[in-house]
Amino acid sequence: MYAARNISLCTKDCVCLFICPSGATDTENGQIDAEKCLDGCRLCVDACPSHAIYLVPTSYAKPQQKHAEVAQSLMDLAESKVVQESIAKDLASKSTDPIFRQLCNAVAQSNRILAEDCYREAGYILPQSEEVRMLLSGLLQAHGSEPDFPSDAVKTLLEML
Repeated sequence: MYAARNISLCTKDCVCLFICPSGATDTENGQIDAEKCLDGCRLCVDACPSHAIYLVPTSYAKPQQKHAEVAQSLMDLAESKVVQESIAKDLASKSTDPIFRQLCNAVAQSNRILAEDCYREAGYILPQSEEVRMLLSGLLQAHGSEPDFPSDAVKTLLEML
């Protein structure tokens, strides 16, 4: 790990300059020299009064495979978020109150983001993966005859995979 600085938060108190044992901090250009920074030292991070310094990992852990039960739970949660998004959009379209419409649209957007996160964590938003193919095929089978379902788009995506 090495330290980095968010320039927009830095108040130029320069405590990091005096506390850094390796001289990695530079107040002239606002950067911290990753080459000089001691791995995991964090003296500057703890000392910074403006909380502008943070540690950056040099490597990340490999994501763990999800068990089938966890992936299914994430898919179920995503489905409930999609339903909630639909309800919020419906409420927004029927309301005459601009504040309520804004709230409903915010709730709809929040649910969409949460659903996308659930799909991604379940392994279903990976380009050109077997999971994506299975998801699209399942959606087409379950909802392909519904008038509002974008069957042509799903078929095109399946052909592209």
